[in-house]
Amino acid sequence: MENKNTARRAHCLVLPYPLQGHINPMLQFSKLLERQGVRITLVTTRFCYNNLHSVPPSMAIETISDGFDKLGPTSAGGSKAYLDRFWQVGPETFAEVLEKLGKSNDHVDCVVYDAFFPWALDVAKRFGIVGAAYLTQNMTVNSIYYHVHLGKLQLPLKESEISLPNLPTLQHEDMPSFFFDEDPTLLNFVVGQFSNIDKADWILCNTFYELDKEIVDWIMKILPNFKTIGPNIPYFFLDKRCEDDKDYGVTQFKSEECMEWLNDKPKRSVVYISFGSLVTICEEQMEEVACCLKECPNYFLWVVRASEEIKLPKDFEKKTEKCLVVTWCSQLKVLAHEAIGCFVTHCGWNSIIETLCLGVPTVTIPRWSDQSTNAKLISDVWKIGIRTPTDKKNIVRREALKYCIKEIMEINKEMKNNAIQWRNLAIKAVSEGGSSNKNVIEFANSLFTL
Repeated sequence: MENKNTARRAHCLVLPYPLQGHINPMLQFSKLLERQGVRITLVTTRFCYNNLHSVPPSMAIETISDGFDKLGPTSAGGSKAYLDRFWQVGPETFAEVLEKLGKSNDHVDCVVYDAFFPWALDVAKRFGIVGAAYLTQNMTVNSIYYHVHLGKLQLPLKESEISLPNLPTLQHEDMPSFFFDEDPTLLNFVVGQFSNIDKADWILCNTFYELDKEIVDWIMKILPNFKTIGPNIPYFFLDKRCEDDKDYGVTQFKSEECMEWLNDKPKRSVVYISFGSLVTICEEQMEEVACCLKECPNYFLWVVRASEEIKLPKDFEKKTEKCLVVTWCSQLKVLAHEAIGCFVTHCGWNSIIETLCLGVPTVTIPRWSDQSTNAKLISDVWKIGIRTPTDKKNIVRREALKYCIKEIMEINKEMKNNAIQWRNLAIKAVSEGGSSNKNVIEFANSLFTL
C-alpha cells in the first residue's frame, strides 16, 4: 500500500474542527497519506493543543486562534458568539501560519480542511495552495444540507415526508435536529460547509463507496472531484497485520482500562452503552437507562462522562459482577472484544463507522444534530439495529429499551449477519485495490505533481 516514489515529499496541512469526533478521522486519513510519502502538519486551535494528551510523533503541529485560547469554547457564552469570533480570528491566524511556513521555505502543497471551515479554502487559495474539503458526516446528512444550500429544501419544513434524490423517504423525526431549532445558528453553520465547496480542488468524505453508492454516483455528476476515502479508523481493527495502528494517536481523554473486566465475560454477553463526548442526557433519561440495565439479564459496560455521573440514581452501583460504569474507555477496543453483543449508541457518525467496521449490531437513542438521520439509516437502510421509541417527553422508557436489547441479544440474528456483511465491505474498501484505497492513492499521487 505504501508509495515508494518519494523523491520529493509533498506537504499537507490538515485542519480539523477542534472536537474529538473531527480530529480522530482526519488524523487517520493523515496516516494514510503518510504511508504514501506525504508529510503532514496538523493545525489546531491553541486551546485544543494545550488539552491534547498525545500527538503522532511523525506529524508537525501548528496552532491558530479561535479567540478563546485560554478558557476555550465554553467561555464564549454560546454557539453564535463562539463561531462569530472564530470566523473572525481563525482565517487571520491561519494565514499567519501559511505565511510563516512560506518564509521558512517549508512549502505547503495542499490544505486538507474540515468542511466546517469553508474559510480555510479561501485562505489557501490566496496563497496559491490546493484545497481539499474533508466531510466528517455521512452522505445522507451531507446531501440534506447540500440541498438546503442549493435552495431545494426550504425551511420551515412544510411536508410531513421529505424526498430527495437517491435518499430514503424521511420523516421529520429522521431529520437533523438543527432543522427544528428556533435559533438558526447551527443549521447555518452546517449548511455553510457547502458555501464554496464547488471551488475545492478535492472533496473527500469519511465513508466508503459501497455504503453510499447511490448518493455518491449522484453527487459525482455534480461534483466530479468527490472521493470516498473511509472508513478512517485505525487500521488494526480492519487488518490485524497493522500492529502499528491500534489507536487514533491523538486524544483529549485518558482511557480507563476495562478490558480485564470484559475478558471474564462470555462471547456476545455484554451490552455496551455510550452516548459520546458531547451529548447531554437528562436525569430522567439516565434513570430509565439505569433501571433498564438493572432489570436486564445481560452484563453491561456503560460509559458515563464525569460531568454526567451526578445524574445516576443514588443507589446505582458502578461496579458489580454484572455491570461496570466508567468515565471513558477505548471504544474501538471495546467494540472489537468478543464479549460485546450489542452497542447502545447516540448515533454519532464516528461511533456508527466504528460499529459498522467491527460488525456490532446497535440499539439507537439519537439525541442531537445528525443522529436521528443516522438512526434512520441503521434501522431501515443498513438494517444493523433497532431505533428505540420515545414518549411525548422524548424519553426512551426502560421497557422499550429492554425490548430492543433483548431483540438483538437473544432473538434477531439477521442484524448481526448484516453487521458482519457491512464489516466485510468496509475491509474490502480499504484493502489493496478497494474503492477507498484507490482514491487515497490517487489523491496522494496528485500532490506529487503540484
